[in-house]
Amino acid sequence: MSRKKGVAPRLAEALGIVLGTEEIPMRLRAWDGSEAGPPDAPVIEFRSRRGLRRMLWSPNQLGLSRAYVAGDIDGPGDLFESFSVLSSVGKFAELKAFRPPTVGERLGLVRTAVRVGALGLPPTPPPEEMNVTRAGRKHSKKRDAAAISHHYDVGNEFYALVLGPSMVYSCAVWEDESVGLDASQEAKLDLVCRKLGLRPGMRVLDVGCGWGSFALHATQNYGVDVVGVTLSKEQAALGRERVTEAGLADRVEIRVQDYRDVHDGFFDAISSIGMAEHVGRDQIGDYASHLYGLLRPGGLLLNHAISWNAGEMPPDPDSFIPRYVFPDGEMLSLTVMIGALESAGLEVLDVEALRRHYGLTLRAWVHNLEENWDEAVRLTSEGRARVWRLYMASSALGFERGLNGVNQILVQRPGGEEPPLRRREWV
Repeated sequence: MSRKKGVAPRLAEALGIVLGTEEIPMRLRAWDGSEAGPPDAPVIEFRSRRGLRRMLWSPNQLGLSRAYVAGDIDGPGDLFESFSVLSSVGKFAELKAFRPPTVGERLGLVRTAVRVGALGLPPTPPPEEMNVTRAGRKHSKKRDAAAISHHYDVGNEFYALVLGPSMVYSCAVWEDESVGLDASQEAKLDLVCRKLGLRPGMRVLDVGCGWGSFALHATQNYGVDVVGVTLSKEQAALGRERVTEAGLADRVEIRVQDYRDVHDGFFDAISSIGMAEHVGRDQIGDYASHLYGLLRPGGLLLNHAISWNAGEMPPDPDSFIPRYVFPDGEMLSLTVMIGALESAGLEVLDVEALRRHYGLTLRAWVHNLEENWDEAVRLTSEGRARVWRLYMASSALGFERGLNGVNQILVQRPGGEEPPLRRREWV
């Protein structure tokens, strides 16, 4: 009597039919202990039938993400290899012109789904998705405040585990791949200061100031006075503590304030580091115009933001990252961002692409999270930690493949002194 076929071999056969290939590019491990697929390929583990149901009801990135966040599937080996092969399979299925399944093969797929228990009602999304608030008009001040709170008020201790001592939550600038994260983040902060031409006595606005790292660096090293604004109460609380501990409470002010409510210009320079992604396509023109109005004539603005490089269509607003990580976040193309800044009357002086740098930064953050996994789970929850792990690892792959970019755009409000002829001051 032949041995009953396990779940993993059935899944491997079904995946092979869907992809039109005899050898799938991964090794499958199922909840019954069975395995199938090339022995040296990255392992994808199905821990329960519920993971299959999630993927059948949402056969796209969202279903896969829900299954991972809920712990229904996992990549127990190298996380980046696992995510990379899943991504490549999706791309393969999307682009490869393979023979469509025959009627008999389709019936076989249905029988497989029945035998492995994949059929059933759609599972409830993980609670981390249900907690996202999308009430009210998109990018209204109230809704933006709720979206920022969802992402940044996870807990300062949690972010300290991931970001390290620098407490900088944006792309670092790496001299080379061997330089550590903290040194690379300091290099980024200093690069922004140099591009803005900071000098003692200047008044600087830091839009989306986070935990105050740029404000502290600029004040301590360049003698400027800084006003930092954030919508995160937890960020502001820790930022103020750090400012007080540094003895700079008379030089640095951290506010819980929407940038649209800042009206006490003029500022000699403005930094916006990793904040413009929260503004939105429809509001980006008003964002640029408002910052223009806060700059003195001749003042400089450094806009550091992620860009969407994968074609004219932006990412699906209902996919994993908008649902779990950045509610209402929107990545704009470099063309759109520069167009908004120029339309506001600002002159572009310099653009620097840092795409590869963000891949390195995200890999360093994933390493920190995995090194402190138990503590991260204790501070939040396993689901929340898995959200951040998936988000950072998949984003790293996105930057490495060129789907996303990140750019520093230096612009000037006309009037005042002319910019330098060459960029020697900051290269």
